[in-house]
Amino acid sequence: MHEIAIIGSGPAGYTAGIYAGRASLSPVLFEGLESGGQLMLTTDVENYPGFEEGVMGPELMQVFKKQAQRFGTEIKTETIDSIEKIDGGFQLKSSKDTYEFKTVVISTGASAKWLGVKGEKELQGYGVSACATCDGFFFKELEVVVVGGGDSAMEEALFLTKFAKKVHVIHRRDSFRASKIMQDRVLAHEKINVMWNKEITEIKGDKKVSSIAIKDTENGSEDEINVDGVFLAIGHTPNVSFLDGLVELDEKGYIKTGFTTDTSTSVPGIFAAGDVADSVYRQAITAAGTGCQAAIDAERWLDN
Repeated sequence: MHEIAIIGSGPAGYTAGIYAGRASLSPVLFEGLESGGQLMLTTDVENYPGFEEGVMGPELMQVFKKQAQRFGTEIKTETIDSIEKIDGGFQLKSSKDTYEFKTVVISTGASAKWLGVKGEKELQGYGVSACATCDGFFFKELEVVVVGGGDSAMEEALFLTKFAKKVHVIHRRDSFRASKIMQDRVLAHEKINVMWNKEITEIKGDKKVSSIAIKDTENGSEDEINVDGVFLAIGHTPNVSFLDGLVELDEKGYIKTGFTTDTSTSVPGIFAAGDVADSVYRQAITAAGTGCQAAIDAERWLDN
C-alpha cells in the first residue's frame, strides 16, 4: 500500500506532489489524459509570483511538473475512475490498473462551462476566456463581451470596466438572476451595455477574437458586433463525478472541506485542494497554496 495518491495535475496537484515528495512520502500523481489543468488553455500568465515578465500557461505547468518529479513524485498518465474505502486506506481504480493508498489528495479542479459555438474552442486563450481576473489586464482600452446573468457575470463585467473601454453583457433572457445589488451596479455603470434576449452563435477571428455573431432569442434576428474579447461567466462544474458520493459536497457541488483541517473532507484520510473545493477564488496561486496545505495535512494525518 502506497503512502499518498494525488489525483489531478494542475497547480494544486503538482504543489501537493512537491511537498509530499520533499516529505519522503513517495507520492503517486495521476495526471489524467490531459495534464496541467485549465492553465494549459491560457496564454500569458502575469499574476503568478516569481515571473516578472509573465509566463505562458503550459510553460508554467511544465515547471511545476518537473519540480514535483525532482522530489520523487511518480506521475502516471491515467484517469482515476473510482475510489473505495478499504481497511487501512483506499482502493483507486484507474483506466489501467488498481492501486491502494493510505491517504488521498483530490485536486481534479473545476471545468468552465462553454457555449459550444463555432470558433470558441479555437480561440480559447486568444480572446476567449472564462476568467476576467486572470485575463482582464490584457484588454486595456478594448471592447469585450461578458456572457451570463448571475452574480459571477456581474462581478466579471464590473471588474473588466477597470481595463476595457466598453463591456457588453449578453444574456439570453430579459432579466438577470443575480442579486439585486449586483444588478443595480451593472445597470448603472456607464461603461456597461446590457444586451437582453441575445445569445452568441459564433465567435470569429483570425488568430484572435475580432467579432461575434449574435441571435435574438425572441424574434430570431441576427447581428454581428466587433469585440476584442469574450468572457464566459456561465458557471463551472467541479470534476467530482468519479467520487460517486464518497465525500460530502457543498450546495454548489464542490468538495466540502474544513472538517478537521482546512483541506480535510468528510472522509478521514481524504483531502481536497484547488478549484475542486473552491468556488470563489479559482486562481493558480490559491490552488497551489491549498495543494501545499493538503500535502502537509496528509503527512500529519499519516504520522498520527
